[in-house]
Amino acid sequence: MKPAPPAGVSTVPAPSLSIVIPVLNEEAWLGRTLRQLSVLDPPALEVLVVDGGSSDRTTTIAAAAGATVLQAPMAGRAAQMNAGAARARGELLCFLHADTLVPDDLVAVTARVLADPAVAGAGFVSLMAGDTGTRWLISSLNAAKTSLAPLLFRPHLFVRGLRLLFGDQVMVMRRSSFEACGGFNTELPLLEDGDLCLRLVKLGRIRLIQRVVISSDRRVRRWGPWKATALYLWIGVLWGLGVSPRRLRRLYPDVR
Repeated sequence: MKPAPPAGVSTVPAPSLSIVIPVLNEEAWLGRTLRQLSVLDPPALEVLVVDGGSSDRTTTIAAAAGATVLQAPMAGRAAQMNAGAARARGELLCFLHADTLVPDDLVAVTARVLADPAVAGAGFVSLMAGDTGTRWLISSLNAAKTSLAPLLFRPHLFVRGLRLLFGDQVMVMRRSSFEACGGFNTELPLLEDGDLCLRLVKLGRIRLIQRVVISSDRRVRRWGPWKATALYLWIGVLWGLGVSPRRLRRLYPDVR
């Protein structure tokens, strides 16, 4: 007979978590991310890698690591994440970039935060880092943008709990909430994550979890720190003023 759990300790199992990773030619980064996900404690229910048409070894690496590999029905990160969510079996969803590392207690942290019915979604504090160190300036600006952008541009939603999350912050939510707000808008080539936040906040608050995830600084290395800082700020301001993501996409070249 198993001993009774200590007083005050819940015996209800934590909700299951599915991790969705959209990829396109990510062979340089995906292996590291999947190795790190393999040691999560407790483990995720599944990892779904949704390919957008890679021409390198991305899908081979994903399959070798034991991830479920899917092909997106159409081009674009939003479509890829929607496809992964549609196949996911978990009660909770986690949208993760291929070059981002998460805490090893990701599943427990996510379950704890989303146990509050007033919270519709959440994300983490994102640090950009590389071989030469952490990009503290850009990381600080991105963290501040989570609260400042909605405060400045959507104050009526800020007081309702809107916090603006982006993909490298590792967005987490209940699958039921994701479906209720319609998922990612596949017509947007950029900022589909911010757009989702605007609809998700109608279901509850969006929380910034005070834990760190680490993303590659590959864009900063390619553009240079000052250009990258200016681009991130300028795109954020223009988006807040209502400029179409299609126009903003021209300012944000792809980097692999």
